Amino acid sequence: MRPDQLVTLERRDNIAIVSLNRPARHNALVPGLLSEMLLVLKHPDCQGATVLILRAEGRSFSTGGDLTGFWNHRENITAYAKTLVGQLNEVILTIYTHPATVICAVQGQVTGGSLGFLLAADHVIMRREVTITPYYSVVGFSPDGGWTALLPDIIGRQQAMHWLASNASYDASHCEALGLAQQVVENDCDAAALSRAEEVASNQSGSISKSRQLLNTRVGILRQRLEAERENFVSQVQTQQALDGISTFLRRQENG
Repeated sequence: MRPDQLVTLERRDNIAIVSLNRPARHNALVPGLLSEMLLVLKHPDCQGATVLILRAEGRSFSTGGDLTGFWNHRENITAYAKTLVGQLNEVILTIYTHPATVICAVQGQVTGGSLGFLLAADHVIMRREVTITPYYSVVGFSPDGGWTALLPDIIGRQQAMHWLASNASYDASHCEALGLAQQVVENDCDAAALSRAEEVASNQSGSISKSRQLLNTRVGILRQRLEAERENFVSQVQTQQALDGISTFLRRQENG
């Protein structure tokens, strides 16, 4: 593994393990990480696996788009946002249509568009301390990452609207009750994900892959919905409200 590698791939028999590897920045999303993720997800060792585990290094699973990246590109923020959210959409679609059963192991924080990785997976395992927060209303962004394209299909339109409007932090138990997580563990979600992956791999049959194909037939509609998210995100991110929101949020982080 290269020291600067932002996404890693490990193969254990029929199981592929893809890890986000930007722990110092809470695995926040930047174009480099997303482009590496696409390459890894499309690698033959990943495509040929029976089960795919998606996990992350460090304290947080992923805290959405890196606001420092947006601020550093504020002079060309429209192009930057268009690229970043476009890459995020392709990652979500690649997970959603992946030939393997996808298990997502989640720890720490999940914010913003990183929720899309969980929404596109087949089975989500969370540690008890997990929190998921939109943050869009705080920063002044329009939702991306499937918050409007995928989330309402899982928890309902009104629940999704309330969550976005309230900017509430939902814990793992709440997420399990909503159907966003299928398993909550006290400590080691990686071990739980590997155990589940081994169980799925040993019991895998043609009917399971066929079921997945039948459940994921609305790819064209999902792509359209994600593109609508991108268009609205790009339109909103160039406003003074969004720029002020980024600046305020970063100052608060600096002041601790």
